[in-house]
Amino acid sequence: MTEGVPAWRPSRSLETLQELLDVAEALPEAVARRAGLSVSELHALKHLSSEAMGPVELARRLRVTSAAASGVVDRLVGRGHAERRPHPEDGRRTVVVVTDSGRAEVIGWLKPMFEALADLDRSLSDTDRVVVEGYLSGAVEAMRTLLRP
Repeated sequence: MTEGVPAWRPSRSLETLQELLDVAEALPEAVARRAGLSVSELHALKHLSSEAMGPVELARRLRVTSAAASGVVDRLVGRGHAERRPHPEDGRRTVVVVTDSGRAEVIGWLKPMFEALADLDRSLSDTDRVVVEGYLSGAVEAMRTLLRP
């Protein structure tokens, strides 16, 4: 896939970065399956853990139709992981709020990864951390070039 890109030189760091991307891509499906959730439900819990939002905004974030997002919310509400509440400023609308059970569900499955990453980060010296941050920030920027119009 990198043929025709003269600046591309295979290296262990690029191979490891690709491995990280591959694992990150597979992660939501694996976590959702273990938790008995769909990938959309898992992503919805992630978004709702950051902030309450209306079903239309959730649909936008999940990149699904409003009807599909409504189904996701119905299933999360049914499991006790989310609640529909009246919008604080517009009583005709609703917002979806993650419950403590929903937050615990996500954290429970992701905690081992977060702990391992925190341990890894603590093992870095300040100098190492600057190098890692620079490399990862550069990789993020390189990928963002494909998101620009």
